[in-house]
Amino acid sequence: MAIADLDLDLDLELFAGPFDLLMAVVLREEVSLLDLQLGEVVVAYVEHLEREGELELEVATEFLVLIAALLELKSRLMLPGPEEELDELKPEEAVEELIARMLEYRRYRDAAVELSARFESERGYLYRSAPLPAELRRVAVEAASAVYDPDALGTALGDLLTEPPDVDLSHIRPTVSLERRLRALRDALLRRKDFDFDDEFGGEDRLTQAVTVFAMLELYRKGEVTWEQSECFGPIRVKKVAPTNIGKGA
Repeated sequence: MAIADLDLDLDLELFAGPFDLLMAVVLREEVSLLDLQLGEVVVAYVEHLEREGELELEVATEFLVLIAALLELKSRLMLPGPEEELDELKPEEAVEELIARMLEYRRYRDAAVELSARFESERGYLYRSAPLPAELRRVAVEAASAVYDPDALGTALGDLLTEPPDVDLSHIRPTVSLERRLRALRDALLRRKDFDFDDEFGGEDRLTQAVTVFAMLELYRKGEVTWEQSECFGPIRVKKVAPTNIGKGA
């Protein structure tokens, strides 16, 4: 929220209109700061707060910073010092100084918001706030050395340096890829025209064998392999299908 959000209408002897418009004409030097009664502006703002019955702290703080900066600039104009100081306070420089002060205030305000946010984010963490026991506040070197057992300390450090046991992964089932089993079948058929399924894949686990059978069905659908099984649950003989030359001799 900025000072522009302040809904304050002024009815002064010098100016009548919204507060943000007054600041604009002052910065453009259309209204002289020496002729502006800042006290009337403050009174109008207090009356505005009484009518609203609610104080917006951020807007009120920025309003006070702005009024304080205007009062200081006006006091310099009313009570000039030596000639060299008059040269330093030109109207455009006074405007720049006012803007610089407002920007500095905004930097501090943003920093306060950031610190407040960090404080709220860390609110859920609890830190030790209790003081040390009375018997530990003033202890002689001899008494302090007797409290800590070197063997116990060495054992504790040794436990920290001991490598933990390997994690048991036996409950995790391996992933079997259909593409790899297709490749394994084709590699086996490249070495020979036929083979016994148990001799080739009997050493694999049951999941791998099941996927291999599914891969056999896929190759059978494509016309690459066939098989023979003389009896139920008997050995399976996988055979490579010779490619046919359609239209040979035509």
